[in-house]
Amino acid sequence: MDNLKIIDNLYKAFSTGDIPVVLDLLDKNVEWNEAEGNALAEGNPYIGPDAVLNGVFIRLSEEHEYFNLKDIELHDMVDDKVLATLRYDAKRKNNGAVYNAQVAHFWKLKNGKIVAFQQYADTKKIADATHTK
Repeated sequence: MDNLKIIDNLYKAFSTGDIPVVLDLLDKNVEWNEAEGNALAEGNPYIGPDAVLNGVFIRLSEEHEYFNLKDIELHDMVDDKVLATLRYDAKRKNNGAVYNAQVAHFWKLKNGKIVAFQQYADTKKIADATHTK
């Protein structure tokens, strides 16, 4: 399967809440990094699918009423890399704040598995929503 298809499948699975499929696309030693300034970055790097599940995905579901990925555009790059540009459309549980943040995801793949992820995000917009009263 080509790299764009793998990443497209990941986003489709995430959008339907099929986290087991998402985790299955990750290499057992995946290195996952959240954007600097993002509260989830405190665990960087998350190594392995279980670390990503517990440190990122479960926290997102606990902290958000909804967390959707919108306007996803995939860009094939050389050397088994994919860049995704997208937006986070989300609502916080703690205060009802809604945000729509610009984001980029940089993926590295090897032998059909995701071996690295780097998030780039409008962390100010995310932080502002987190701390809105």
